Amino acid sequence: MIKHDKWSRDCIDFINDDAITDIIKSTTEDAEKVKRILDKSLRKEPLTVAETATLIATESSELVEDIFATARELKREVYGNRIVLFAPLYIGNFCINDCKYCAFRRSLRTTVRKTLTPDETIAQVEALENSGHKRLILVFGEHPDYTPEFIAESVRNVYAVKKGKGDIRRVNINAAPLDHEGFKTVKASGIGTYQIFQETYHHATYRKYHPENTHKGDYLWRLDGLSRAFESGCDDMGIGALFGLYDWRFEVLGLVTHSIHLQQKYGVGPHTISFPRIQPAHGMEIDPQYVVSDYDFKRLVAILRLAVPYTGLILTARESPEIRRELMEFGVSQIDAGTRIELAGYTKKDDSQELNKEQFAIGDVRSLDEVIHELLTTGYIPSFCTSCYRLGRTGEHFMEYAIPGFIQNFCTPNALLTLAEYLVDYSSDKTCEAGWKLIDDELEKMVDLDMRRQVSDKIEKIRNSNERDFCF
Repeated sequence: MIKHDKWSRDCIDFINDDAITDIIKSTTEDAEKVKRILDKSLRKEPLTVAETATLIATESSELVEDIFATARELKREVYGNRIVLFAPLYIGNFCINDCKYCAFRRSLRTTVRKTLTPDETIAQVEALENSGHKRLILVFGEHPDYTPEFIAESVRNVYAVKKGKGDIRRVNINAAPLDHEGFKTVKASGIGTYQIFQETYHHATYRKYHPENTHKGDYLWRLDGLSRAFESGCDDMGIGALFGLYDWRFEVLGLVTHSIHLQQKYGVGPHTISFPRIQPAHGMEIDPQYVVSDYDFKRLVAILRLAVPYTGLILTARESPEIRRELMEFGVSQIDAGTRIELAGYTKKDDSQELNKEQFAIGDVRSLDEVIHELLTTGYIPSFCTSCYRLGRTGEHFMEYAIPGFIQNFCTPNALLTLAEYLVDYSSDKTCEAGWKLIDDELEKMVDLDMRRQVSDKIEKIRNSNERDFCF
């Protein structure tokens, strides 16, 4: 196993495989317990690992429908009808790891490798801004070229791009775990969330897919990554597991265990949880026995919503439009849209996928406008809001607002303002018509008349001037 040069302290291995496996095996369906747990979830209290395991053990169709219904209700109470939109931007796919499920692994010689130049990055960001995006996540392979300084410079380059009325207001990161100094360097560039996916929490499976002679082969270095990030001043963290490598039940309990660990140690849990499913990829080598069915996928999303009520759940364009449509009801709060994961893919003239240039196949290739139109016509408010992050409502401060429910006083108004910007500056005619109707309906629902007046005034400025980026 490669040991990292700056291993500054002992890492805490808070994942006990035997304990998690035992609780999965020993927990059986219990209707009375399920009812008590669902009541607790509706009080917006995080669940324990044991309580989460009880929901996982529930198989009867009636009780599973109760879980789905409670997840729907909890999502409405915590997040309203907003869906936050973002886009991934792959900066480089060189990688020194050899993960068997990944098209970017070092031993796969047929993958087309590329790192965007500064000018190419600018062109991609301009294309994203021209479509209406305000929030990006930059994705990097793990490679010596992608240093903390390189990541930070990429972030600054993205923020500097202003095309027409476009600007990127929040840049998140998905990259390798760093040491403390590395996290401080990246944080200083103004990032939002730093994502590190453990991929699988099961130790033996982790070893199976991540060879020990690679950087990623060090399970504890990766598991400890977000702890180092917190200690280095990063506010918002994102965790995730790649479903399909091992038993989905184990991975859900691993995610909940990780969330509890961060909450107990640092006073704040992860800002987001991602739960991508394995999709076809160039040169992929996996054991198919753990492929997650659509039904179990819906179950695990609903259970995560109930287990971590204030954590954002991210559903990516790996999934088809049909699956995304269903899962948004159960607790998803963020999705990507208009997604292209080929290096320099946003300036391509079509949406064709060339898997030897991409990390995996995506299931939803619709444009941003198409996704927004569907959200509007199904009663969701598409949101590009970044106000909490830019006004300091992050980390523990975010929870101060979110836990009492006060976040609703900010989220819906800010979502409507960013939607108005999109409608004026970027949308198609049919999306524009649906969008203004939804805005009018949402304004009518506002019981705080002063807030309604303030939002209406700002929307009129957006419609009749070049003023943008209002927030509450």
